[in-house]
Amino acid sequence: MSLRRPSRRHAGLLAGIATTAFLLAACSSGTTEAGSDESASTAADAPVDGGDLTFAIGNDPISLNPSGVGSGNDTFYVTRQLVDSLLWQDPADGSLKPWLATKWEANADATQFTFTLRDDVTFSDGTPFTAESVKKNFDDAIAAGAKSSAAASFIGYAGTTVVDPTTVTVAFTTPNAAFPQASSSVALGLVADSTLAIPFDDRASGTGVVGTGPFTLDHYTKDTETVLKARPEYAWGPAGRENTGKAHLDSVTFQVIPEAGVRTGALTSDQVNVIGGVQPTDIATLEDSGFDVVHRANPGITFGLTFNEAGALGSDPAVREAIALTVNPTEVRDTALNDGFAVAQGPLASTTPGVADVSTSIVTDPKKAASVLEKAGWAKGADGIYAKDGKPLAPVLVWITNFSPNQTSVELIQQELKANGIDAQLWSGAVPDFQAKLKEGSFDLVWGNLSRADGDVLRTQYSTAATNFYKLADPDLEALLQKQLTIGDPTERDAVLADAQERLVTQHHVVPVHELTTFLGLDTDVHDVQLGADSRLDQLTQAWIAG
Repeated sequence: MSLRRPSRRHAGLLAGIATTAFLLAACSSGTTEAGSDESASTAADAPVDGGDLTFAIGNDPISLNPSGVGSGNDTFYVTRQLVDSLLWQDPADGSLKPWLATKWEANADATQFTFTLRDDVTFSDGTPFTAESVKKNFDDAIAAGAKSSAAASFIGYAGTTVVDPTTVTVAFTTPNAAFPQASSSVALGLVADSTLAIPFDDRASGTGVVGTGPFTLDHYTKDTETVLKARPEYAWGPAGRENTGKAHLDSVTFQVIPEAGVRTGALTSDQVNVIGGVQPTDIATLEDSGFDVVHRANPGITFGLTFNEAGALGSDPAVREAIALTVNPTEVRDTALNDGFAVAQGPLASTTPGVADVSTSIVTDPKKAASVLEKAGWAKGADGIYAKDGKPLAPVLVWITNFSPNQTSVELIQQELKANGIDAQLWSGAVPDFQAKLKEGSFDLVWGNLSRADGDVLRTQYSTAATNFYKLADPDLEALLQKQLTIGDPTERDAVLADAQERLVTQHHVVPVHELTTFLGLDTDVHDVQLGADSRLDQLTQAWIAG
């Protein structure tokens, strides 16, 4: 089968993409800030209906169940096309706007949220979307427990009440001020009764996953492709989008191409229309060759290190402080990336509602790190590595290749630590193995990030009442993470979130290093591919291919 329809060839296609030098991508003339109607297009362009878009991603989605646990961004790219959410978060300012819900309101203590729903929406199997649909979806997420990526948004869930066919109230036993934003996420995307009737684990393949979204699943072939078809009757996109109706495209194929350089080559050789996960070394080359690049800084938790504080090393405050003092975030960013990726100013990225600049507490001082270890009883051996009670300071650092520069970053961190007597052992594997590693707790450090356009991402990642992978034994931090959920006033809530960010850094629970910026590479025949408020692919209703 042909990967895509032929289009005009670009002049000067480069065979040696992977050798391109680092350049400032964000300021390049061919780079477009995502989240606006100008993405990869001009005001004079008139959208063309029809066409089959091929979009290369780096990882198999693993699960097409929107509330299942998949492979991260590449999963959300696909599932966002199949499902809609109650609310839509505008990437321009982070505000929440109507989508399947026409309005919503919260009670005074943020324990109840009432949504008024559209009455003209149907699932792709023809069944109506109603308040009962919302209740069944939310109850299903609770029943799935840890298997559901949506579960962390339902802490204290008391139940969902159907008031009438177009009104539903979601209640919690404790305040949950972050829930409206969570209701805009892919994980809380809504599926039909026919999907909910399938056992949760069996929905992963996508067979039977029926949503209200603008595309439907044609077929899914593991590690190869996911093919979606446009839904002709779709007519209820959020008002913040230029096109709220049927997609201009006829179909979208998400093709799995794990190697970033091969994805770039597929774009430059006209095998695909769009690529995700553009590696920094390719950005300038694509632009110089006439391709468009869409980008947006990711909100949520920045790339960095988090400790397993249930382990012997992660539970040692001196070890955590020494590692934090040894890692040089600017050096890592400058080596692995370019200026299109900001050095972290704290645990949250700059595009996150509730972000605070705590960079004054992020200090690199290897000499002080050595002093901290020695005062705590660590001594260097003949091999130059610190040891205590006969055990070397050799933390296991786990990571995955879901972002191509990760390997360079962790290898440089390993070198920085080794130069200061800390012998980090790197482990990497496939996404399922990595997830198993976290659940087992068989690690000392983890390298990674988590995208979400709300400061509550700190709670879902670090609270002992949430996933609890890191076992942070810090009652003061836990109190802050829970308190921010109780505050409806944004300014007051941001102040509490700022305190939580400061504590995460000063207690060395995390070592922030750099922000993630999402870069998509586009054939110049492709227009209006946009990134949402979470800097993941928005629904492709606006995208079109020039004839």
